[in-house]
Amino acid sequence: MPEKESEGTEYVQATLKVLGGKWKILILWHLRDEAKRFSQLKRLIPEISEKMLTQQLRELESDGIVSRFAYPSKSLKVEYSFTDYGRSLVPVLQALCEWGEDHLKLHCATPGKP
Repeated sequence: MPEKESEGTEYVQATLKVLGGKWKILILWHLRDEAKRFSQLKRLIPEISEKMLTQQLRELESDGIVSRFAYPSKSLKVEYSFTDYGRSLVPVLQALCEWGEDHLKLHCATPGKP
């Protein structure tokens, strides 16, 4: 029987394995309302390299969170969106956003500081 202190640790670790890293949560935040093309995501997250964006999207796709849809056309048009399973993360993303807003209000309330 696990100790009380370690209760849930494996679930948090599983979550971090899927969502961990610098960019995944931000990518998912931008996909929460509608599908986005790769170029749209790159514009929304200018600090991420194309290689890293590609890698993160592939990992999210591999984990069943995001789906990739390639439109049949002469110029390759690819869109990324949540899977039905991935959509279950939207309330979690919203809660993280709200927590971040509260955190900034609490800890960054110094005048002239963002």
